[in-house]
Amino acid sequence: MTRACMTAALALLLAAPVLGPARAQASETIRVAIFQNADSVTVASSSGLMVRASNDTVDSNERITVTAGPSGLIMDSQPLRSDRLDVRGRDGELTLNGITVGGHVIVKLQNGKLLAINELPLEDYVKGVVPSEMSAAWHPEALKVQAVATRTYALYKMRQNARKDFDVVASIKDQVYLYRGRAAAAGPAARAVDDTRDLVLAYRDEPILAVFSSTAAGLTEDAWNVWAVDMPYLKGVECPFDLNSPWYQWRTDVGLPMLEQRLRDEGFPVGVIASLAPAAYTKAGRVVQVRILHSGGELYIKGDDLRRVLGYLVLPSTQFDFDVVGLKVLFAGRGNGHGVGLCQWGAKELAERGYSAETILRYYYPGADIRDLNSLPRR
Repeated sequence: MTRACMTAALALLLAAPVLGPARAQASETIRVAIFQNADSVTVASSSGLMVRASNDTVDSNERITVTAGPSGLIMDSQPLRSDRLDVRGRDGELTLNGITVGGHVIVKLQNGKLLAINELPLEDYVKGVVPSEMSAAWHPEALKVQAVATRTYALYKMRQNARKDFDVVASIKDQVYLYRGRAAAAGPAARAVDDTRDLVLAYRDEPILAVFSSTAAGLTEDAWNVWAVDMPYLKGVECPFDLNSPWYQWRTDVGLPMLEQRLRDEGFPVGVIASLAPAAYTKAGRVVQVRILHSGGELYIKGDDLRRVLGYLVLPSTQFDFDVVGLKVLFAGRGNGHGVGLCQWGAKELAERGYSAETILRYYYPGADIRDLNSLPRR
């Protein structure tokens, strides 16, 4: 798409109505995994706890510590027959290993370790994600974009994982979630959530996989090129709007011995590396595969796997070039994240140029409709 065509497309979308709060009040709840494979979990509330266990009678107090026993949970050194506890705070807020959460907490025994899940209203969850994934100082329309994308992604995962122990994890693996409490209820991020309450992106009456990343630095990416899934609404679009992102361009150095060890730790059979070279690129310019010649032969690794192995902070994206100089790999790259779907820094710029949240959402998720989640068929 040329810049002229892109401008025309945005201008056409600009005629669409501006997002407003939905009338319906959905009662969706989401299950967020806060801790997995934990050795112990401490739940506390200054106003007191209400603890329920399926096979035990337990006393409520202001603080409990739960560990894993051989046949059930252990609460404050007391063995239980139950493998699950439901803990609520009398004032609606709890701390979980020192982290404040809303709703209630479920602690489960799983494979000899503990799984701690925060179950809370979907809208409260969205209020915890938006300011964690986007600066609350950004334009209100950009915050609305993030709110709708966050809510939609959550609803997609809730339907996908309905039969599993939890819907999402509270990290970059899904969406970064940090409960903000009642004090943040009047903040700009919370207002954006309230202004878009219950609004989601849908395709053929289903919530879409509304993924997002920080900085596209050129074209956004087709989902097929990253995850080998064909999503009609996750096709690449031009994004010349994120030039001011601190991750638009970046450089980093990685020692070859460290790279070799990281690859081995992740199960890749690799000896002493002699050379690396990109083997394939996507249309958007991201590295699909890297060819590694080493003392044990030849290894092909996906660009996204290389990024995961080295760490997402070390390699912000797969849009990079590199040279091997001595015992170091010198990376020079652009962008931050997988590049699929919404570009957050692009949304920021478009909002500041006067485009509405609806316009921005329709641009980055082409073909998706904005719907009240209550209008979608129930599963």
